[in-house]
Amino acid sequence: MDTAMAMGISIFMTDDRLKLHQWLSPAFPIGGFGYSQGLEEPMATGIIRTAADVEAWVTAILCRGSARTDAIILAHARAGADCQMLSDLILSYASCAERETELMEQGRAFCALIGGITGAELPLLPYPVAVGVATASLNLATQEVLALFLHGSAAQMISAATRFLPLGQTEAQAMLTRLAPIINALAAEAATAPLDSIGTFTPGADMAAMRHETLEVRIFRT
Repeated sequence: MDTAMAMGISIFMTDDRLKLHQWLSPAFPIGGFGYSQGLEEPMATGIIRTAADVEAWVTAILCRGSARTDAIILAHARAGADCQMLSDLILSYASCAERETELMEQGRAFCALIGGITGAELPLLPYPVAVGVATASLNLATQEVLALFLHGSAAQMISAATRFLPLGQTEAQAMLTRLAPIINALAAEAATAPLDSIGTFTPGADMAAMRHETLEVRIFRT
């Protein structure tokens, strides 16, 4: 491979990496700031009070909860699996009505934005499926896509906790930094995991998400 060709591939990958960071950035306007993924309920009821409580909760969601499911579904969507099948599957795993709403509303916003940016017409898809389809054309490893996606999921929950609890920005960022090895390991696993390996065991989080729907005063949509 000559130098010019190598530079061309490097520039192409850099462009794709910048697109990925843009699309999965918390600043990408799909409304992610409005969701806590059920975390508001245990904070409102006093079950979660400290930074250590938040970190344990986020770690459980990443390793044994909905975040792992989302990552595996995304990987299969990126590999070209049937989108309707994946959409039906991920919605069947939704623990409550508002979890399904979160998946679909963020997916709707993401598809609309990607269509406006790239001109590609994406059907309405749950968010992880939509991300998988949209990133399929990027010359990047699936593990890298999943790592950034999971990092965004963790950051979303930590941001919700930062706004609700007396949790400072420094501690929030330190927490996200500590989660990096877990996120990278999970991304590596999810990149090649078969669909029949999907399974969750976060009953406390699932019940909190259900109870959140009936909170009289809420800051977040989930």
